Amino acid sequence: MSVNQSWLLLAFIKTKNMKIYKEYLEEYKKGLIGYTPLAIIGQSCLGSVAAMFILMNGNSALQMFQLFIITILCMFYNGAMLAQQKPKLSFNLLIISVFFSILFSIMNAI
Repeated sequence: MSVNQSWLLLAFIKTKNMKIYKEYLEEYKKGLIGYTPLAIIGQSCLGSVAAMFILMNGNSALQMFQLFIITILCMFYNGAMLAQQKPKLSFNLLIISVFFSILFSIMNAI
């Protein structure tokens, strides 16, 4: 695969991912009242599972740092919803919170 083909493939993936992101963001904006409690409950539960897996591996400085990151990200999203921030900001915080919760859960479950 040549360099030009690689760049074209990367550009295609990026535009496809941005299209999906924009579609989900628009859906989130339309149903904000309904998605808010679902997202708060879901990401809080996911963050709790991540915290459980982190603490099951011990309480070293690395685990405490991971626990700090998960706690702060979940609190950022919950705070953004309570402060009625713009939907795009709250959606981005939700994605970041869920991503890191899943990442740390997988890292500590293995």
